[in-house]
Amino acid sequence: MDTDKDLAAENALGGFLRARRARLRPEDVGIPASGRRRVPGLRREEVAALAGVSSDYYTRLEQGREQHPSQQLLEAVARALRLDDEAAAHLCRVAGPATRRTRRAPRVERVAPHLRRLLDTWRDTPALVLSPALDLLARNRLANALHADFAEADNLLRMTFLDPVARHFHRDWDRAAQATVAALRRAAGTDPDDPRLSEVVGELSLKSDDFRMLWARHDVRTKTREAKLFHHSQVGDLELHYESFTVNSARTQQLVVYQAEPGTPSADALTLLGSLSAGPVPARDAASGAVSD
Repeated sequence: MDTDKDLAAENALGGFLRARRARLRPEDVGIPASGRRRVPGLRREEVAALAGVSSDYYTRLEQGREQHPSQQLLEAVARALRLDDEAAAHLCRVAGPATRRTRRAPRVERVAPHLRRLLDTWRDTPALVLSPALDLLARNRLANALHADFAEADNLLRMTFLDPVARHFHRDWDRAAQATVAALRRAAGTDPDDPRLSEVVGELSLKSDDFRMLWARHDVRTKTREAKLFHHSQVGDLELHYESFTVNSARTQQLVVYQAEPGTPSADALTLLGSLSAGPVPARDAASGAVSD
């Protein structure tokens, strides 16, 4: 990907289709393996046959020359590539008409005051607000303490791939890295013209081989709920479950809330972390750099 161009310029549809067919073996879809293949995965003509379209049509689709694929055709391709529901929805998003718009100026993301106050009321639960590019727009005191090992807690991708602390903080770094990139890929499919997304992808592509490899996989995933395994330098191991919510007053923002299972060592460790960080309750606004007290 040319990091000087925005995300739409990379032919997101073609990249997604190529990445997904490269991950399927002929035997995965009932095609007898015959001879040695020059490249991994299925051939274009094999995907076309599975989807019930001509090889020429599928080639145009993958090359970005077919601008108006029908919903029925996209569903057939999704079945041929064995896509799950979320990946199939992403396929439909990136297959939309590639009308180019005027390059947008970066949007200043601001967290509403009432939402910042809500974060501050959760004294026993780490809570934060994320932008589509996974910038940490606001966080409460306990979320601040949770990420205290990082040199700068500003963006989940930069923290995961560029700060060496991440390899110790995430007890399963590979899983955390995959999930973070997949969340960014989904956001890019929703709004490929977002200049902040392009900026983050460009920076990480230049600075991290691991990011480039995962970005090329075109995995797609929404941050909803999951267990996260952390290791904090002050309180040790933590297993925290998170829930992610769309902020209706700012629908591009996500509210993420972590909690430990009651009565577990993780709950004790989270309580200890709260006591160690007792004091004013900051909720940092990435747009202004301000911290609420």
